[in-house]
Amino acid sequence: MEIELLEKENTPKNVIDHCKAVYKKAMEIAANFDNIDEELIRKGALLHDIGRSKTHGITHAVEGVEIAKKYGYSEDVLNIIERHIGAGITEEEAEKLGLPKKSYIPQTLEEKIVAHADNLISGSDEVDIDFVIEKWKRNIEDSDDNIERLIKLDNELIKAFEE
Repeated sequence: MEIELLEKENTPKNVIDHCKAVYKKAMEIAANFDNIDEELIRKGALLHDIGRSKTHGITHAVEGVEIAKKYGYSEDVLNIIERHIGAGITEEEAEKLGLPKKSYIPQTLEEKIVAHADNLISGSDEVDIDFVIEKWKRNIEDSDDNIERLIKLDNELIKAFEE
């Protein structure tokens, strides 16, 4: 159903492929946890970039929420879409980026899993945390806080389960 919705909204094929790869990675991460809402992760991961049917800018998360709202998606899915960018965006960062002033930091485990799975997929390929850190150093001005949040997410969702 979510794939059909992406297609109906004219989401580019490469973005749909990316969403599928993020879903696969999110389910891998989710396997580390008990009592996880896999259906919520599925919907959130597949729809996290639906806003890219309208823009590839930072506002794609906000646009995505508006699109998903039209189709009656629940608040928990909307939150995943809104909070999936990077390791989250603080209220201050949001204001600088021209987003509505509020926190876009993932709160629930499902939100964190989808956001981090998105970080670990470049295009449709899986990448490691070092790749992401280097990319962020190149592309984000004053990236230290973002990288710190990224490492914290990685420690919580992945490193904690490595032997």
